Amino acid sequence: QVRVVESGGGLVQPGGSLRLSCAASGSIISTNAMGWYRQAPGLQREWVAAITRGGTTTYTDSVKGRFTISRDNAKNMVYLQMNSLKSEDTGVYYCMALLPSTYVPLYSWGQGTQVTVSS
Repeated sequence: QVRVVESGGGLVQPGGSLRLSCAASGSIISTNAMGWYRQAPGLQREWVAAITRGGTTTYTDSVKGRFTISRDNAKNMVYLQMNSLKSEDTGVYYCMALLPSTYVPLYSWGQGTQVTVSS
């Protein structure tokens, strides 16, 4: 079942910034790796960023240097700071708990939050 709720999406101009938030249930964030995914119109969902239990972060090449994933275990929150946004970043963004190393999603996907980058 769904264990996270995403928020913070919206309409932003190219070059702008958005900060997405993910509220997780219980100790999900402290126990698992966490990740952000996105799904652009007409395309499959793709992995964007991940953070391990130890705090190590990884990103897909297209967002490196622009996006930053972080977490707050005490608040059971995960964030995705998105800077220098491009139209190609448009899509529905999802937060997910991940199986360590393999980054396999552990739960059902939620509603996500819409990010639209447009003038």
